[in-house]
Amino acid sequence: MRKFFGRLNNIFFKVFGAISGLTIFFALLLGIVFIRLYTTASQRSRQEQLCHVSEQLATRLGDTFQFGDDEEVLEFLQIFNSFESAELWFVNVNSDIDVDSVLPGISMEIPTNQEEFLDVIEKTYEGKQIASVFYSEIHMATSIVVGTPVRGVGDRMVGVLVSIETLEDLDDAITGIGRMIFVSAVLALLVSGLIAFMFARRITEPIRQMRLMTRDMMDGNYKLKTGIKRTDEIGEMAQSIDMLSDKLLENEEERKNMEQMRLEFFANVSHELRTPITVVRAYAESLVDGVLTTKEQQEDYYGRILRECSNMERLVGDLLTLSKMQNPNFRIEKELVSLTQILEDAVGGVGAIAAEKGISISPSGQFDEPCMVMGDYGRLRQMFMVVFDNALKFSPQGSTIHVDVKCSGGIEVTIRDEGVGIAPEELPNIFEKFYKSRLLDNEKGSGLGLAIAKYICEKHNGTVRVESEVGKGTSFTFTFGTVASAEPEKEEE
Repeated sequence: MRKFFGRLNNIFFKVFGAISGLTIFFALLLGIVFIRLYTTASQRSRQEQLCHVSEQLATRLGDTFQFGDDEEVLEFLQIFNSFESAELWFVNVNSDIDVDSVLPGISMEIPTNQEEFLDVIEKTYEGKQIASVFYSEIHMATSIVVGTPVRGVGDRMVGVLVSIETLEDLDDAITGIGRMIFVSAVLALLVSGLIAFMFARRITEPIRQMRLMTRDMMDGNYKLKTGIKRTDEIGEMAQSIDMLSDKLLENEEERKNMEQMRLEFFANVSHELRTPITVVRAYAESLVDGVLTTKEQQEDYYGRILRECSNMERLVGDLLTLSKMQNPNFRIEKELVSLTQILEDAVGGVGAIAAEKGISISPSGQFDEPCMVMGDYGRLRQMFMVVFDNALKFSPQGSTIHVDVKCSGGIEVTIRDEGVGIAPEELPNIFEKFYKSRLLDNEKGSGLGLAIAKYICEKHNGTVRVESEVGKGTSFTFTFGTVASAEPEKEEE
């Protein structure tokens, strides 16, 4: 029972019941008003007609009493008697006048003591025509009763003519109209019920779909869509739910990506740190066990431990930087900076190492122009340092690193070395994490530098491409928009 009443409480039955109830209410209201207006109008029309006929008949009766001419009154009596429900009574108030011979078909006695009849006659004694509608007990029907004064010689009142017309036919007509209204109300209820059903379904079906979708969203299914295409408030609500589903799906994917990144980070850290930690432990155990007897051996092991610790520190730093770059929510705080100034700073940073290896760095192009961009000075410097570090690592003594800058239309920076180059089969993989070439010079690398450089470039809305030929060298080309086309972003880390 509770379940049944619970269903009646849903929106569908509320809308359906409201529309059906209003239809029944207005059908009954209009029926009652129509019957009332029809009854009133019919009664008024027949009352006016009866009053007019009664007045004419009373006038003819008065002439008969004065002049003895009864032809006209008989003619009126015939007309009056043609009404099936009409009846005439005459109350003689002047006993000196014998009216029996001139009033055929008119009752000379009042066959009832009903108060309403007596009241009409009494009021007519005052000399005015009186009309009233009430239920006649002797006729067993609602009747129109008209009392009309009859005047004789000298305009003296000689009697009261009581005209009665029952309204049985009107009652029958009203009953028939009531049946028609009832049938019309039933038909209207059926039609309105069908319309109400369709209208209620049109309203409640989208709401039901949205309710089911929100339940699925609570269970973590964010790929569903309502499929509702409407321009009203329900359509706006469905569109909002679809947008919410997209946002939740995006957040869920982002959460999964971050979780995957976190797992990858710990996996990478544990994998990359396993070997250096093992080496440090072996060196430390040798020192603790006293295997190394000379001071030179001990200092050599201390140096190795220090180098391994430095490598681990750099590796952890690279992993943290790369993890930040991969985070979709990571934003670089940008400001107006000179790209050529950053290049000069980076060249100065590697100048000592280049001089030690006998490698020269040659700038060209528009290196002396500011080439302004919106970016992070430190990150861009880190990006260029990665490329310079690789160029120095794989370039032979006496070679040259060429730095070319172009600032027309867009900013393009090319760093080209004359080193060993990269094999064609390795070229597509150089930006992958932990990818290292098989060259001996790259043995101690982490395989994260170029991946970090690419992420930094992309965070600045730039692109990077690489070209290489084995034995002739490698060139990295970074392309950025000019400051006019690079709109500053409100970013946060």
